[in-house]
Amino acid sequence: MKNLIGIDLGGTTVKFAILTEEGQILQKWSIETNIKDNGKNIIPSIVDSINHRIKRNGFSATDFIGIGMGSPGSVDRLKGTVIGAYNLNWDTVQLVKEQIEAGTNIPFFIDNDANVAALGEQWKGAGEGEGNVAFVTLGTGVGGGIIAERSLIHGSAGSAGEIGHIIVDPDGYKCTCGNSGCLETVASATGIVQLARDMSEKFLDESHLKFLIHDGQEVTAKTVFDQAKLGDVFALTVVDKFYYYLGLACSNIANILNPEAIIIGGGVSAAGDMLLDGVKTYFEKLTFPQVRNSTKVKLAKLGNDAGVIGAASLVNIK
Repeated sequence: MKNLIGIDLGGTTVKFAILTEEGQILQKWSIETNIKDNGKNIIPSIVDSINHRIKRNGFSATDFIGIGMGSPGSVDRLKGTVIGAYNLNWDTVQLVKEQIEAGTNIPFFIDNDANVAALGEQWKGAGEGEGNVAFVTLGTGVGGGIIAERSLIHGSAGSAGEIGHIIVDPDGYKCTCGNSGCLETVASATGIVQLARDMSEKFLDESHLKFLIHDGQEVTAKTVFDQAKLGDVFALTVVDKFYYYLGLACSNIANILNPEAIIIGGGVSAAGDMLLDGVKTYFEKLTFPQVRNSTKVKLAKLGNDAGVIGAASLVNIK
């Protein structure tokens, strides 16, 4: 029986997995991402790591159907190239497919890392194999991916699924994309902290979270949610604003696409059921009945494995 290889390429580590055709992980490992010298050693180190693992396990290239990889940056799926992955120091076109196929003799497939994580959750995670799934990932930024009628949606310029740039407040914070009020400015890890800092100026009652902010101590998204869980009134006000913005974005996605599930993942989703219940409150207010009754909002299940599982599924998709 032949297997798949999934790769999740990140700015700090490269995660690998060998999986069955059915998506069961057999082995996992990782290496450090070497971004020195404009990232020129990243692909050679990936090739070396794969070949080392294949040899160590007594396999050969013919034991694998293919390799799939999720990458940051602008990905050309057909050419197998990446450009603009600045956390990898890749500011020129990288011939990823050409180099990996030449180095391993295994067919190679690639897509954007957020799309790949969406595929992982749809295939083996909270999506439960359904054909229509939207994935929202809340981290340093806000990313996403959309699967409709069992196909990953890319759009005419490959920019479909940029959920972080749904406008939720036209008079809101300036976004790195140049617009104002994008979801990313209020629902990312940094966005929540920005909300808390601004709202603290107008909050007049006692609050430990407000004290931490005004005292100059480090405040993260986790700090905000932890204080909310402890009943801090100001923190509860901040997270309620966050729930509103994310619920609004999810309702827009649902009213247009009516997926079986909208899955929320990424580091911020570690807030858990508290976050989920808060978002659902606004989601149910802002969706129309047929959508409200058929689209479920869920938390992601796969954590760090979503990337390698989704990457491996690229092989089967092809």
